[in-house]
Amino acid sequence: MLELRHLNTLTALRAHGSLAAAADELHVTASAVSHQLKELESYYDISLVNRRTRPLTFTPAGKTVLALADNILPQVTRTKSDLKRLAHGQAGRLRLASECHSCFDWLMPILNHYRRQWSDVELDFATGFEPEPHHLLMEGDIDLLITTSDLPIEGISYQPLFEYESRLVLSPTHDLAAQEKIEPSDLTDEVLIAYPVEARRLDIIANFMTPAQVNFESVRTTELTAMLIQLVASERGVAALPDWVVAEYEKKGWVVSRPLGTGVHCQLYAATRTTSQEVAYMQGFSGLLEGLVKPV
Repeated sequence: MLELRHLNTLTALRAHGSLAAAADELHVTASAVSHQLKELESYYDISLVNRRTRPLTFTPAGKTVLALADNILPQVTRTKSDLKRLAHGQAGRLRLASECHSCFDWLMPILNHYRRQWSDVELDFATGFEPEPHHLLMEGDIDLLITTSDLPIEGISYQPLFEYESRLVLSPTHDLAAQEKIEPSDLTDEVLIAYPVEARRLDIIANFMTPAQVNFESVRTTELTAMLIQLVASERGVAALPDWVVAEYEKKGWVVSRPLGTGVHCQLYAATRTTSQEVAYMQGFSGLLEGLVKPV
């Protein structure tokens, strides 16, 4: 019949050395403390406290119970604190995924800032290459999705982030590098180097090739931006990347970029479940995104 109240009573007795002082800390009467102690000793038929000493001292059995209290009570205190933070949305798990596979350059500083402000929130990442990321959001497998698709799905809300231009990425020695802009018909004999997602989720196909009713010769995929750039630089194909991403590699002279027609511009969003927007740590992340400016 050993209970938490008994552990609290014995630690209070150790701290103050008397029934009266322990009772004051526990906000009960001295007789209530004495009753708890006798109750425990009677149940286990063993003495826990040497009552005739001043201050009170503990028998070997009492010291055993105190050792348990020293181990258990701090854990109980931490758990109670965690439960309160969870109840008020100050702790939890935030799982992110991104359809923009080049977004981590600007996302990482935000995540680092968030970790400092919300240290009790566990951050986790999904790969972002899943076929139905919006479905994962609705099912609760992820909590926030960086996406260019503001699909009208009940229960999902979208926070606009910034607009970017998707540009064609070429080797500097590619024949199309001599052109000031690229038309869909220029790409029908080209291999597209892209991330491993459905064609309908690629900006260059959805917003440039498909409206013109033309296709690439083929599509080759890679998960890594660095490998994508390497393949393009070695003339294994062409790619399409956000302007801020390709600018970094253009400065190094590895690739060049050209506008797609009059320009393919896309809006980036942070998608969340509408029901999660009242959670404090979700609001904290949203607040950091509100101050986001387009990377350059």
